[in-house]
This record gives sequence, C-alpha cells and structure tokens, in this order.
Amino acid sequence: MIDADSLKPEFKKRAIRSYVIRGGRITGAQRNAFERYWPVYGLSLFDGSLDPRHTFGRDAPLVLEIGFGMGDSLLQMALDQPDRDFIGIEVHPPGVGRLINNAGKAGLENLRVYMADAVDVLDDCIPDSSVDRLQLFFPDPWHKKKHHKRRIVQPALLQKIRRKLAVGGRIHLATDWENYAEHMLAVLSAAPGYKNCAGEGRYAPRPCYRPITKFEKRGEHLGHSVWDMLFEVTSH
Repeated sequence: MIDADSLKPEFKKRAIRSYVIRGGRITGAQRNAFERYWPVYGLSLFDGSLDPRHTFGRDAPLVLEIGFGMGDSLLQMALDQPDRDFIGIEVHPPGVGRLINNAGKAGLENLRVYMADAVDVLDDCIPDSSVDRLQLFFPDPWHKKKHHKRRIVQPALLQKIRRKLAVGGRIHLATDWENYAEHMLAVLSAAPGYKNCAGEGRYAPRPCYRPITKFEKRGEHLGHSVWDMLFEVTSH
C-alpha cells in the first residue's frame, strides 16, 4: 500500500508562494492510481537534474506545464502530440492522481509528472536550454491588490524560465482575468530576451494545440474572455 507521505507534494521552504495547499479529497481511484501509476509517471524533486532523453527514451521537443490542475488539458495535449514529450508540475494530489490514472489507462508514454513546487523543480531538475515550450494556463489571479505579490508571473520567474527554454523556445500564458492578463503582458513585454510572437503589445489567438477546457467553455457562456500570450526566447 502507498503511504500517506507519498501523497504529499515535495517542496523547499520559501517565504512567498503563488498557491495554497488545498485540502482536496483523494478518491479511491486516485489513490489506486498513485499505487499503480506513480512508479511509471512520477518524477521526484530530490532526484536532481533530469535527463529528458533518458527519461523518455528518445530525443523529442519537451513541453513543460506549470500548474495543470486536474490534468484534462495536459492529457489531451499529450494524446494529440505524440511527437512531443510533456512534463507537468502540480502540487495538489487529487489532480495528479486523476492525470496519472487517465494517462495509465490510455497507455501514454510521452508524459511525466512532478508533484512539487514549480520553482524548486526549475531550480533543481530542469536543465538549461532543454525546454521547447513552457505553459502556464489559468494560474491563480490573486485578484486582491494586497495579494498581487503572490502572482506567479513576476520578472524573476520569467528570467528563470528563459534559462530553461532553448533559444527559439516559447512561453505560453493564458488567463481569464483581464487585470492579470494586463499584468502578464506588461511583465513579459518588459522582460529581456523575449519577443512577443503576436506583435508588440498584442495578445495572441489561442493556438490550436491548447484545448478549451470545460471551465473555459462555461466562462464563454457567461461572457468571460480569455487572453493568450505567446512569447519567444531570443537570447540567454
């Protein structure tokens, strides 16, 4: 049987985080997924630097997603793009359990998962210039002004990400909060070493590879908009 500690995210002590650990309930299917599929799909922060070629057994473009939630969108992308390898990072065990359960049922071979803090994973595990695309979809907007410092999209993180992306690699952000979209676009536009793929000061059309989630569809029916941003790394 899997022990309780195996269902806890891995992270190092840091003062400000962009998330809170929610007390989500693990279903029986999700718990069984950890037992059966974590040895297949799970990656550990404490294993240190990752060798993608060794992990996936091939040399393919690498996509890294921070905060995949319940994992449905990431699963669909991995299914739709078998020529790419995907690594997801998430701290909430129910979402991780759901993703690896569905991935195992589908027999996916181009997906791996960290249940850990994304900053720790970037610092300790992802080699420089190894990522073809980094995705950050619908992060917590921390809409109250006093909480804006908790927003994950900040200048320091963008420079950390830039080192992990290959030159020519892309960062893709999406949000349904207009104020956060404005913040993201401003921070990205001011970040050295990035170029807006849609043109200066412009949002990007949704790329065809990003699935529309159920949450996003519900928002569209309520008149909510979604803003995508796609920036390319021009230098390190």
